[in-house]
Amino acid sequence: MKIFSNQLHHLHKGRQEMFRGRLVDCHEVPQRLEHVLSELERRPVGELLTPSGDLPLDEALLRVHSPEYLTFLSTAWDEWVSLSPDNVSRDALPSVWPLPGNQAFRTDRPPLNFAAKLGQYAFDAGTPLMSGSWTAAREGAACALAAAQAVSKGESSAVALTRPPGHHAGKAYMGGYCFLNNAAIAAQHLSSQGLQRIAVMDIDYHHGNGTQAIFDERSDVYTVSIHGDPQTEYPFFLGHADERGTGAGEGYNLNFPLPKGTAFETWYDILQKALQVIADFSPQALLVPLGLDTYEGDPISGFKLKSVHYLQVGRALASLRLPTVFTLEGGYAVADFGRNTVNVLEGFQSI
Repeated sequence: MKIFSNQLHHLHKGRQEMFRGRLVDCHEVPQRLEHVLSELERRPVGELLTPSGDLPLDEALLRVHSPEYLTFLSTAWDEWVSLSPDNVSRDALPSVWPLPGNQAFRTDRPPLNFAAKLGQYAFDAGTPLMSGSWTAAREGAACALAAAQAVSKGESSAVALTRPPGHHAGKAYMGGYCFLNNAAIAAQHLSSQGLQRIAVMDIDYHHGNGTQAIFDERSDVYTVSIHGDPQTEYPFFLGHADERGTGAGEGYNLNFPLPKGTAFETWYDILQKALQVIADFSPQALLVPLGLDTYEGDPISGFKLKSVHYLQVGRALASLRLPTVFTLEGGYAVADFGRNTVNVLEGFQSI
């Protein structure tokens, strides 16, 4: 197992986020990945690497995200600071949004004001942007691309330790702590290498709205997700069971929304059903947006998985016997995050 680590992730270190109506310390912190690396040192399950500097990263990003959005991300911090020198000590958070579908708001005339542009490209106020966000997110995407490259060249599995996470990021928007959609970047690379059927099995507590939206009209990428019911859980506005894809992609998206408080036994039964659906699709590769916020101790989630259960989850994913790429997503019980992550990978390796 090749494991690609984002050595620049620490450059993204948010001060505060808007959470349930108040500013709080960020839940998504550098210590998350540091705990994973410490656990991998204690329990090595693969070769720890960094992505090479000659990856075709710009091309890979443009296959998934719009050029306007990428330009915004790459220049956002400088624009933020240009508004006021004092902003150098503040994270950028949006405060105004154009409501979609409302004819009173126009999106065909992109605003020049930075606060408005930030609202145009962000769907929540919980994803702080700072001086190192673009660099960290870009290097995380390089890890995802390197992992996909490794699998396309014959590796049976590869892991991208992508912090910040990615599965909430869409073609032209950020949110849910995500800027670039690492799983989609990896899946698209595999597609560009000639794979005609790719499956995505998202097991994060929060629905991967960005990944679903990116592949919504495609039949070559089957997106499957088990997550908290969006009627009560973030991201709220996508992830319902009746969303099956549109156009050519109709029938190639499957959501399993579950109520807060769901126990492992119920969750695992759904996982088995989801994996059978994927097996019936006969994919040539599997992408796993690996969220560990299904853990019973997670402060912002609501499922009841225990650390030992993640070994079983890893074995279940491996039972498909597919070339597999993991991208690191959510999980905010920071002290236990490393153990839970490596438990999945160890379980996967045991098959």
